[in-house]
Amino acid sequence: MTQVIGIASARKHETYAKYILGEDDLEIVRLSYELNNLQDLHRCDAVVLAGGEDVHPRFYGKPGFVEEFGLDDIDEQRDAFEWEILKLSQQKRIPVYGICRGLQIANAFFGGTLVPDVVRSGKPDHTRISKTEDRFHTVQVVAGTDLFAVTGPEGQINSAHHQAADVVAPGFRVCAVSPDGTIEAIERIHPEKYPFIQLVQWHPERMDINSKFSGKLRERFLQSISRH
Repeated sequence: MTQVIGIASARKHETYAKYILGEDDLEIVRLSYELNNLQDLHRCDAVVLAGGEDVHPRFYGKPGFVEEFGLDDIDEQRDAFEWEILKLSQQKRIPVYGICRGLQIANAFFGGTLVPDVVRSGKPDHTRISKTEDRFHTVQVVAGTDLFAVTGPEGQINSAHHQAADVVAPGFRVCAVSPDGTIEAIERIHPEKYPFIQLVQWHPERMDINSKFSGKLRERFLQSISRH
């Protein structure tokens, strides 16, 4: 039976779809407030929360950040829609794969907060070098975490974000950091008690599929569906 993967609407939907599809027999469903199709999540076996706009700070209790940090790349309708996706995915115990913004909105949903601007927080630039070129840096994976079991201790990832997780949501832990200490991945402390969720700050859909920080994560996500 063909597995159905929902991908929350993204600016580069086809890139995410190609990454998730690979050579497997899967069906991709685009989920978007513009399509008003939250009900399609009921036929999905798993969901991907993709990259994109900043999460509005009101979703993590800091509405004043909009003016303070001049945040203008925001789509509150998308935030609200993906909030409902997360709520329903937890109720239905549907596996979730959050990428970049996907990590950020999930962290906010579960009770964490975000760094509104990485550079203004005193860290090096983590945004893209240009519209067509990602930045790259190493990442250290925390020993003893589930992510460590998949990727090993370190590797190189791409980077294209100006926000990041700050206070990690209750029940979650940091499982990867950049050399400057920016949080690059978080995971459940007790994953066996909850639906599968995989949250990374980098963009595996734009990396070499042979990288353990791309293909291995895709494989782990798809394997979680059969366990679900």
